[in-house]
Amino acid sequence: MARMHSGGKGRSGSNKPSVSEAPAWSATDKKELEDLIVSLAQDGNSTAIIGTILRDQHAVPDVRLVTGERISQTLARNGISPRYPEDMMNLMRRALSLIDHLAGNRKDLHNRRQLELCESKIRRLARYYKSNGQLDENWVYKRDQLRLMVE
Repeated sequence: MARMHSGGKGRSGSNKPSVSEAPAWSATDKKELEDLIVSLAQDGNSTAIIGTILRDQHAVPDVRLVTGERISQTLARNGISPRYPEDMMNLMRRALSLIDHLAGNRKDLHNRRQLELCESKIRRLARYYKSNGQLDENWVYKRDQLRLMVE
């Protein structure tokens, strides 16, 4: 798939090897792993950070091979899902930092353009999540209320 706001094709990068079961050397106790995921989420870690911690500190290369579901699905099943999806929250944090930057640097036209592109991605994701049922149907992105949503 092509990049959204640039001329690149966007196909470089590595792919994960296609395997169907966890390696023998990894931690494969499903119940213990779910408890660890829940405790890490209650400490305030995002799903990406949880995956990194499990990979680096607990020898779990891929949670899906052990539990059969994604980390976010495990959290949703245990009732710990966040209010907004993680990718959308990261974009909203980026937009907020760009707004703060532009408050002190009003003539920075390049970052004003980047803010417009970031807000465009937020609206596009919102449309997807509304149709998917993960976001309320009457939710609207508003720049002046962004700080309340992120914090």
